[in-house]
Amino acid sequence: MSRESRFLSLILRHKPEEVGLKLGPGGWVRIDELLVAMKRAGRRLTRDHLIEIVEQNDKKRFTISSDGERIRAAQGHSLDVDLGLPAQDPPDELFHGTARAHLDEIFSAGIIPGRRRLVHLSVDIATALTVGGRHGKPVVLTVAAKAMHQDGHKFYRADNGVWLTDHVPTSYLSFATIR
Repeated sequence: MSRESRFLSLILRHKPEEVGLKLGPGGWVRIDELLVAMKRAGRRLTRDHLIEIVEQNDKKRFTISSDGERIRAAQGHSLDVDLGLPAQDPPDELFHGTARAHLDEIFSAGIIPGRRRLVHLSVDIATALTVGGRHGKPVVLTVAAKAMHQDGHKFYRADNGVWLTDHVPTSYLSFATIR
């Protein structure tokens, strides 16, 4: 991930005040305001370069509005942001990548969002394995998402395809079979 992409993640997910911005409803900010704020902060960025960062981001971390005027982080906020995502029926199973060192805590309290607002889940083992590898020796857990949903837990799908939920209780967890 490029330096600019990291900085955009910081601004649009965690600390918009770093450049004097305030996120609007849904976590949106006008692109022209973002570019001016970035310039004031010594991080000159053109609209074309911003669009290139958004399009080339492997995790599709950012979403540009349909009118091309606003941008937001697709998910991963530590700020109190309501993305306005409708609750959806999840697939039967989803996956969560983590580091082996976190397993005791997970099997004690379930999967909690930590510094983020929501728990992030993947549709495939490969993605979860990559996510888990960022924090140490990776382990992939299977989440019985359909069963959770049937028991009243809500699921949301972010603009980039990441599944989100408030918390995953331990009773819905098992170890994924990695082939």
